[in-house]
Amino acid sequence: MKVHNVEMVISAVRPAQYPEDGLPEFALAGRSNVGKSSFINRMIGRKSMARISSKPGKTQTLNFYKIEEQLFFVDVPGYGYAKVSKSEREAWGKMIEQYFTSRPILKAVVLIVDIRHKPTVDDCMMYDFLKHYNIPVIVVATKADKIVKGKWDKHKKVVKDVLDMDPSDPLILFSSEKSMGMDIAWAEIEKRM
Repeated sequence: MKVHNVEMVISAVRPAQYPEDGLPEFALAGRSNVGKSSFINRMIGRKSMARISSKPGKTQTLNFYKIEEQLFFVDVPGYGYAKVSKSEREAWGKMIEQYFTSRPILKAVVLIVDIRHKPTVDDCMMYDFLKHYNIPVIVVATKADKIVKGKWDKHKKVVKDVLDMDPSDPLILFSSEKSMGMDIAWAEIEKRM
């Protein structure tokens, strides 16, 4: 998809605030600091539409980005080692769970993992949660440029094995730095619109 028009519509914390356009939505989930903002910015061709922070856990709301008047990317709070209180983390968890399980126009969740490391317990829990609720998953392994090409297959196998991925779920190697994997990611998203 060629992206010319992108608008950050709303940062929502409850269903009453979600957009009512009826456009298909694709949520972006992953642990804090995995490269979600970089993925969004690369996919939409913007440098800083989604704010990249050196401090994990900056996203604390559901951020709805309307793309080409055709779909939404929904950036959800990162999980993992964000330095926030337990009660705050629980509130985010409830907010995300409510969104994932009650939003009929959610077409898929793009689960972002770091190809350099094996998926975390939190990554596995998120994947299992999505499978449990029959929510389509597109796994994107970022930072592929940081690994030599000859080792990609080995790292992909680790991701598939640790997540115990369903063979029908795509696993896309991605690099925000090199614009690698963009076309494949867009193709998987468009397939589900």
